[in-house]
Amino acid sequence: MSNTYDWASRGACRSTDPDTLFVQGAAQNRVKTVCLSCPVRTECLADALDNRIEFGVWGGMTERERRALLRRRPNVVSWRRLLETARAEHQRMVEVTSASSASSRRAG
Repeated sequence: MSNTYDWASRGACRSTDPDTLFVQGAAQNRVKTVCLSCPVRTECLADALDNRIEFGVWGGMTERERRALLRRRPNVVSWRRLLETARAEHQRMVEVTSASSASSRRAG
């Protein structure tokens, strides 16, 4: 069985000074840009939400954004499961759309 935190070693911020991820105000928006292309953004955000991590930018969201999300969705038992399911559904839709576009181009 793999470690729950295996994702952390693949994060876009893995070589960043951790102190830069725990800033306040406008600096948080600069930190969030690191998350935009991160391959484990979903895992990071899910971990922060599931464990109610109060400080820092995690998965592209500030603590204020995470608190607001937790208030809006108080019945979510596992954010990891919810976000992984949403990601898989998004990927499936991208593949269907891509296949449909390719089919239309060949027919036209």
